[in-house]
Amino acid sequence: MARLKTIDYVNGKVQIIDQTLLPNELKYLTIETVNDMYDAIKVLKVRGAPAIGIAGAFGTCLGVADVASDATIDQFKAIFIRHADYLNSSRPTAVNLHWAINRMKQKLESLLPLNNIGLIRQKLLDEAVAILEEDRRTGRAIGEAGFELLKNTTTILTHCNAGGLATAEYGTALAPVYIGAEKGHIFHVYSDETRPLLQGARITTFELMHAGIPVTLICDNMAASVMAKGKIDAVIVGADRITRNGDTANKIGTYGVALLAKAHNIPFYVAAPFSTFDLTMECGEQIPIEERDAEEITCGFGKQTAPTGVKVFNPAFDVTPNNLITAFITDKGVITPPYASKIVSTLG
Repeated sequence: MARLKTIDYVNGKVQIIDQTLLPNELKYLTIETVNDMYDAIKVLKVRGAPAIGIAGAFGTCLGVADVASDATIDQFKAIFIRHADYLNSSRPTAVNLHWAINRMKQKLESLLPLNNIGLIRQKLLDEAVAILEEDRRTGRAIGEAGFELLKNTTTILTHCNAGGLATAEYGTALAPVYIGAEKGHIFHVYSDETRPLLQGARITTFELMHAGIPVTLICDNMAASVMAKGKIDAVIVGADRITRNGDTANKIGTYGVALLAKAHNIPFYVAAPFSTFDLTMECGEQIPIEERDAEEITCGFGKQTAPTGVKVFNPAFDVTPNNLITAFITDKGVITPPYASKIVSTLG
């Protein structure tokens, strides 16, 4: 079974799959500057909360790649912080980006006593590679935990893309599907198309077909009908930020899917690594929600489908309240209600 690698560090260079070209073209890009990495994150060439965290970590390294060895430590630090904050501003909702960049800042602080720019630069790169490798391991751990929950089911509905193309390799929501395939248990995945950018149609179906996993694409407004017909055993989605009480931000439309699952008595699972939990936020009302350009709706993929000048509201994410979530599937195990205490005890 072939799994695509969204982002990798090969021969001293950062390589990503340009996901804006999927499903028509599988193209790898070499990212060489901090500006290129900012653009890749901002315009969704690389996307998915864990993947953009990894991208941000590597981006901080690119930002100081050309700092002269005879620069002062204070000059090096100032350049690093400027580029890190720049990258951090590219997308506000996915906490993994902020988590990874803050981790890189903390690593820099611990390295300053070395007083050797060349050595500091190498150890920062080592840290970014460590974040990448950790994501591969956590993806597999999520998959193992999720498979134990889902191994007696056959069909899964997912929204947006939380597979390998949203992470370093295994994914989050789709990780149990890949682990199941390794164990000989083949799930059938129903994928919402996920408007307006169609991550489900363009990306989830692409990667599952590439891996030989059965997948059926449905329009977003078909989910209720498919559930009513008894075609869905469980819903599993990823997340971009999870607060202390379990409220969860994910791709716009997730909240609606959670409501439908509740109405049809279908378990609704959220799969995410520990880096997606934001214990500094008490509840979902505190999560910043990114709003994107109107043209994504009015002129999606280059074709105008709405009148010129129409007012548009285009939030990229919504928040699913904790009472609609059956369990969280994490790299530290499965977390069930009550979330306010168990999330902190599991991850804190």
